[in-house]
Amino acid sequence: MRTVVGVDLGTQAVKVLFYDCDRKEAAAVESAPLELYQNVGGVAEQQHHWWLTALKDAFGRVGQDVRRSAAAVAVSGQQHGFVAVDEANEVLAPVKLWCDTSTERESAEIMHAFGGVEASIERTGNAILPGYTASKIRWLKEAHPRAYGKLDAILLPHDFVNLYLTGERCMELGDASGTGFLSIRRRDWDADMLRAIDPDRDLRDCLPRLRRDNEAIGGLLPQVAGELGLPSGIPVAIGGGDNMMAAIGTGNVRPGNLTMSLGTSGTVYAYADEPVIDPKGNIAAFCSSTGGWLPLLCTMNCTVSTELMRGLLGADLSTFEAQIGSAARGSEGVLTLPFFNGERTPNLPNAKGCIVGLNGRNTKPENLLRSAVEGATFALKVGIDELAALGVSATNIVLTGGGVKSPEWRQIVADICASPVTVYEQEGAAFGAALQALQILEPGSSIEELTEAHLTRDGSRCCEPQRAAVNQYRDAYGHYQEAVTAVSALYA
Repeated sequence: MRTVVGVDLGTQAVKVLFYDCDRKEAAAVESAPLELYQNVGGVAEQQHHWWLTALKDAFGRVGQDVRRSAAAVAVSGQQHGFVAVDEANEVLAPVKLWCDTSTERESAEIMHAFGGVEASIERTGNAILPGYTASKIRWLKEAHPRAYGKLDAILLPHDFVNLYLTGERCMELGDASGTGFLSIRRRDWDADMLRAIDPDRDLRDCLPRLRRDNEAIGGLLPQVAGELGLPSGIPVAIGGGDNMMAAIGTGNVRPGNLTMSLGTSGTVYAYADEPVIDPKGNIAAFCSSTGGWLPLLCTMNCTVSTELMRGLLGADLSTFEAQIGSAARGSEGVLTLPFFNGERTPNLPNAKGCIVGLNGRNTKPENLLRSAVEGATFALKVGIDELAALGVSATNIVLTGGGVKSPEWRQIVADICASPVTVYEQEGAAFGAALQALQILEPGSSIEELTEAHLTRDGSRCCEPQRAAVNQYRDAYGHYQEAVTAVSALYA
């Protein structure tokens, strides 16, 4: 048996997937949970050693024979985190994550120094939002000047795992897009934005080499191979951000498809052959990890919302599924604005979750649960509309993420978005990383050919929109947008 390994460093867990390339099936899938530190001030952090402990734990749950079959590895990682390392590759501070909204002031300072949001979008393709890496670097300089003085390399979470696996520092274009200081059109670092972050230091000296193509960045170090139970020296592919790897894992490698991820955060994105720049800044102008671009909308509260409601109402997964299925479409007018951890789109880092439309008749557990699902989906529907306005449209939605496990949620997506929904048997960021690892073993194969050969449609989980439901949700979506406009004034 020959397998390739996809590692997905998420917010809640580290997942490892051993994919049997010849049988075209998973040989093993395991995960290990991660802690997350958050506070009311918007801080969201993890310790780097939590990642490595969970990585070793996840690999340790896989049988030795399967681990010995590994021929290549690639890593997917949560985007936007800032791993500050010194000259000896020691981590200097806790890792601020994508969902950290505590650097709003630093984001505003950078934008002011650069000449404003419009100038930033025109020059780099993106504005600096609190979740992006740029503001976290400025925060470290101001909050921890001694640690900042020792800064020798700026890494993203998946870059740090690559460093652990191979001893090599590098970054790839897709993940680098989420730093805020990559020029999306030129596909290179923007020196003026780096000066806006820190005018006193040339941060280019701290940036690792940019990799533009999938290639082996090195071999698995002998010590690490022993810790993980993998063959020493097997190649490690470049990897990428979780959205970029999930694009590969859902076949989103050519124009025409749209991926919707129902994870801790929610994302919608589509492949493009040319840069797609949103002058309003709602759609992030990212590069893909496959040579193109990946315009994307991100919301910070997707399964966050449903998990909070499940916890509040004491509903296990089977109860959750039954109750959202029993509630009426539109939840009898109950609308959840899922801004519990602040929000990126719309850009409201200080926002709070709101439930509106409650009255003496509709305040029921099933309506609160279904409204959490509908609200998270409405927020992603905004992204589909924004992409279409920029000329990026698709006739099919491919779902990925934890929310895909819910049949009711899959149907709600189809109905709200008025689009067929496709689910693959193997999908997601870990699978995308595995396919990327396979590509370096088969250098004559394109990523398009590999996704065609290895993605299998799961007909039992695909669904079509229901005409009556589409009409009902059109009105409910309008009410949702009105509510967002009204509530935004409270938190702007």
